[in-house]
Amino acid sequence: MLFFYIRHGDPIYNPDSLTPLGLEQAEAIKYRLARYGLDKIYASSSNRAMLTAKPTAELLKKEIEILDWCNEQYAWQDFSMPNDENFYTWCYQHTHIKKLLMSQELRAMGINWYDHEAFKNTRIKEGTLRIEREADAFMLSLGYRHDREKGYYIAENPNNDRVALFAHEGFGTAFLSALLDVPYPIYSTHFTMCHSSMTVIDFAVEKDNVVFPKMLTLSNDSHIYESGLPTRYNNSIPF
Repeated sequence: MLFFYIRHGDPIYNPDSLTPLGLEQAEAIKYRLARYGLDKIYASSSNRAMLTAKPTAELLKKEIEILDWCNEQYAWQDFSMPNDENFYTWCYQHTHIKKLLMSQELRAMGINWYDHEAFKNTRIKEGTLRIEREADAFMLSLGYRHDREKGYYIAENPNNDRVALFAHEGFGTAFLSALLDVPYPIYSTHFTMCHSSMTVIDFAVEKDNVVFPKMLTLSNDSHIYESGLPTRYNNSIPF
């Protein structure tokens, strides 16, 4: 199985939608996804995610299955914290928390990193466990059972499906961390994704139906270059 994680296009957060550029990005990625086809298309219940998925679904004549648990509003409630300036931000963008996330102190706590005193008055533990639980149930529905203790998957229904999920960055940070057994403190501080970018994960089956998912590409935006759209990372850094 190949799993495609696509972040929504350039957004309007309030009201929840896409900018004209975001709509162009959604059009651009549909041709890339259509080149080899998709068997299943999922999207967050957020309008910006559904709008990004819509051109691909229409071109491939596929229905979009909505996954409300992927909506970024829930991840924001769980993983945001007040910063020094008294406004809320993602914990991994927080002025001081970023350093803590990479500290030996937090690494020494292992999988219980969220029990650190700094997170006592947050929902970070609940959010992490919720997304792990939902991600595992989702992957099992696709045929792959996650053994978190051993750190790999068992292919209970191995297949060659190509599955796409259109969602978000903040949610995706926690989701991909859970999917790949990469600790959230490390994943969130070192990996990100740009608007309409594609991340591809291969669930190749090995001996005894064991699967070690491998990320083939992260935040790939070659469709943006192909379409001649502005190549600025999230409208900020040109490259």
